[in-house]
Amino acid sequence: MKEMTLDEIDIQILNILQKDARMPLKQVAKEVNLSSPAVSSRIQRLEAEGYITGYQAQVNPIALGLYTKAFICLEVAPVQKKEFYPYIKQCKNVVECNCVTGDYSMLLEVLFENTIELDHFINELQRFGRTKTLIVFSTSVEHRGVKL
Repeated sequence: MKEMTLDEIDIQILNILQKDARMPLKQVAKEVNLSSPAVSSRIQRLEAEGYITGYQAQVNPIALGLYTKAFICLEVAPVQKKEFYPYIKQCKNVVECNCVTGDYSMLLEVLFENTIELDHFINELQRFGRTKTLIVFSTSVEHRGVKL
């Protein structure tokens, strides 16, 4: 594991960017009491060292008509992973796919317009192994970044 080389200002910058990655550099600099060029340099270093891996907008799935969120546990045999990974990467409704321990080897987070589409997807997945599906009623804590 990489030894952390972060100081308090780096941590402040990471926390600020996790809350609002579009915050103007000048405002970030004001909040951490540095110049804009100094903050820019720190951000570039944080990116180069792999602390910051990208920037994205948080999109409201319901506004896009994706009303059904589910977690799917899937048992994939090790010999099938070579076929499974390329397949799952091209599935647009898969928000996240994790290789996990326990009774199932994969945990997928998916978004669909309705349960009919979800059911069709689960039927496709079952060629890789057995599934267990949990449909989400509500989410009390959305993905919120890493607390530093």
